[in-house]
Amino acid sequence: MPQGQPSVVPDDGLTTRQRRNRPLVVVHTGIGKGKSTAAFGLALRAWNQGWPIGVFQFVKSAKWKVGEENALRVLGASGEGGSVDWHKMGEGWSWVQRDLQGDNSTNEDKAREGWEQVKRDLAAETYKLYVLDEFAYPLHWGWVDTDEVVDVLRNRPGTQHVVITGRSAPGKLVDFADLVTDMSKVKHPMDAGQKGQRGIEW
Repeated sequence: MPQGQPSVVPDDGLTTRQRRNRPLVVVHTGIGKGKSTAAFGLALRAWNQGWPIGVFQFVKSAKWKVGEENALRVLGASGEGGSVDWHKMGEGWSWVQRDLQGDNSTNEDKAREGWEQVKRDLAAETYKLYVLDEFAYPLHWGWVDTDEVVDVLRNRPGTQHVVITGRSAPGKLVDFADLVTDMSKVKHPMDAGQKGQRGIEW
């Protein structure tokens, strides 16, 4: 399997193995399709390696369904690879007990609650891979402080990889991240009036 060769070998005092196994912060941003899809593809690789995976879906609607959720839940429960925990902001987060009829908290509050749980899990080294799906939006909107996020990720213990998706990722996050992909759009069926379809969009 091709592994690629770095064009530069930094004088950082690390061995090749230490440098190779350094935990990464990955950002998938841009206006093109495929940001979350790529992140869930990484989750499949992580599952195959036996890594525990935490997915935090920072979207406001409980109706927002992605096909990868069911697939990864089934794989996580199979006992063959890594475990998978899936948390959804639109469902009020799995760790928050609320009276749903009396829940008047805003999406901003819910986004902050999700980030607070991510911080707790990072401190406890709960997962080997974190998928913070659509997390770039709460950062872009100022709901969660980008400086704080960068500081927490910079100081996270162990070898925890973090993938963040969403349009308009803040420049400070992009500058800090180890791997950044900007998904550009060349063509999309919606440009020709075609709505999203099963198996492609969800």
